Amino acid sequence: MTETRRCIGSSIAQWAAKTPDNIAIDDPDGLVSYAELDRRVSEYAAAFVGAGLSKGDRICYLGKNSGLYFTLFAAASRAGMVIAPIGWRLAAPEVAYVLKDTKAPLLICEVEFAEIAANAAAEAGSVKTILTTKPIGDQLTLADWVKATPPGPIEQCDPAEGVLQLYTSGTTGNPKGAVLSNDNLFKLRPLVENKPEHAWIDLKPGDSTLAVMPCAHIAGSGIGPIAFYNGATMMVIPEFHPDHVLDCVDKGLNQFFLVPTALQMLVNWPRAKDTDFSSIRSVTYGAAPIPLELLRQCIKTMPQALFCQQYGMTETTGTVCILPPEDHDPEGNERMRGIGVPLPSVEIRIVDENHQEVPPNTIGEIATRSGLNMLHYFNNDAKTAETIDADGWLYTGDAAVMDEDGYFYIKDRVKDMIISGGENVYPAEVENAIFGHPQVNEVAVIGIPDAKWGEAVKAVVSPKPGVEDVDTESVMSWARERIAGFKVPKSVDVIAELPRNASGKILRRELRAPYWEGQERGVN
Repeated sequence: MTETRRCIGSSIAQWAAKTPDNIAIDDPDGLVSYAELDRRVSEYAAAFVGAGLSKGDRICYLGKNSGLYFTLFAAASRAGMVIAPIGWRLAAPEVAYVLKDTKAPLLICEVEFAEIAANAAAEAGSVKTILTTKPIGDQLTLADWVKATPPGPIEQCDPAEGVLQLYTSGTTGNPKGAVLSNDNLFKLRPLVENKPEHAWIDLKPGDSTLAVMPCAHIAGSGIGPIAFYNGATMMVIPEFHPDHVLDCVDKGLNQFFLVPTALQMLVNWPRAKDTDFSSIRSVTYGAAPIPLELLRQCIKTMPQALFCQQYGMTETTGTVCILPPEDHDPEGNERMRGIGVPLPSVEIRIVDENHQEVPPNTIGEIATRSGLNMLHYFNNDAKTAETIDADGWLYTGDAAVMDEDGYFYIKDRVKDMIISGGENVYPAEVENAIFGHPQVNEVAVIGIPDAKWGEAVKAVVSPKPGVEDVDTESVMSWARERIAGFKVPKSVDVIAELPRNASGKILRRELRAPYWEGQERGVN
């Protein structure tokens, strides 16, 4: 890797010198060239230092995706500080938790979240300055603050230091702030660029990619470093809507990432059938496998595109394992049930409860080691030590198996495992058995209290469009034909739509909660 592309800020500076007029950001506020982006990044970075912020300080951002957010992200990198985006769907107490945990002296927010920002900052007690991105009342704006702040000196970036702090989804317990460095964000880039086998992520100066997933998640924030490393254009959408994605396709978009649920909405959107997708070279997806019928629809809509599944987590700076395009068969194959193979430089193994490696085709926990593993959880040594051992292995909490060919298959989150009558049941295995039922659109499997078995398996399904009444007995019979009897759901609930978090993951905890209310424990 060239020295000038080891940090986000220095990468932008390189492209500002080489291709100053190329577009770096395309968002609803307009186009920004690499030369202009470099100027803005320097201006914000100098203001951060001039305002008295110190190296390593956290700068929080509360808002949707925007070119401004990614500019602030790069400015934090250039100033030696850490950007901590906060999910805009969070309530004020949840925002306050992040502010308190980061001890951020500066909070920048979009105007629609100004009230939540003020209430959360008051509760947190650590925020010294709140800035809005546009005028609202007598609130100080970011632009006015920058003008009024004498610029400070900027030191050279240290790629090994933290630059991005993302909070885990918090589906269990309080969220934890995973600290990622420039090295985490950039080390993989030279290993996959200009490689035919990694054409799914091959970007060149002038190419375009899409930031559409929420910036408080690695699938959102992680797009910026990829685009800026490659000198590409990043099209930024504040939040997902099929029309907004199709607008970008109309402008010549080359590559994008979506979760399968969003992909399904996109290809079935009425306007999609009249859209020219010929500019799309690759489509990446994650958070779940792609249903075979959906893959067929996607291939029909975008026949020239490469499809690639990505597996990873916040703590691994996103993707560490891929199911490559050649394993995506519209006729179906076993490998499409899995997450594929590790990326270059990434080690992955399956371990037992004692962290000892297990033989192929044995269920255990995924452990991974690479330069992509986070530095630590912020101010949480105990949780860091639980997650990353002394040898650098990070334990993901995902239950999986590896086959003889080195392909990995997720069975479930370890903590979501159901124990019924002494037998371990992995919800994803049951879900896979139910998926494909002609009346079922989506399915989630949970464990509920049972006086006899300790826990009973329950499926919660949503109906396919046009289906008015799901035959629950038929769903159980369908599953019984595909999995062992003890894994078959004892009951099936039907709801209109399964609850998901902002990154597209089904919230099993929300489905489980009513059944475990009043219980002393959340499992039996």
